[in-house]
Amino acid sequence: MSVEFMGTIIAALSLIIAYMGYQINKQRQQLQSDQSLRSETEKETEVRTSLLYISRGIDDIKVDLKANEKDVAEISERVTRVEESTKQAHKRIDKISPD
Repeated sequence: MSVEFMGTIIAALSLIIAYMGYQINKQRQQLQSDQSLRSETEKETEVRTSLLYISRGIDDIKVDLKANEKDVAEISERVTRVEESTKQAHKRIDKISPD
């Protein structure tokens, strides 16, 4: 074999090895990108799930608050009636008692 032929073979092998290294590096980067994307997707899913849970909790609190407001309004109305009744009772008692 001549030196020129050996040089050509070495150059060709060098190109093949360089190309294979490039392909391996490209596949590794693609794999890392996929893993990163998967990780980000999992985190985003967790955040969305947490937000949905919080949103449902807020909705439950709103319903409870409306029910409490209704109860307070009913109690306020009853207190007003009791106060009016008490005033009337005092007037009747004042009329009955001899001063």
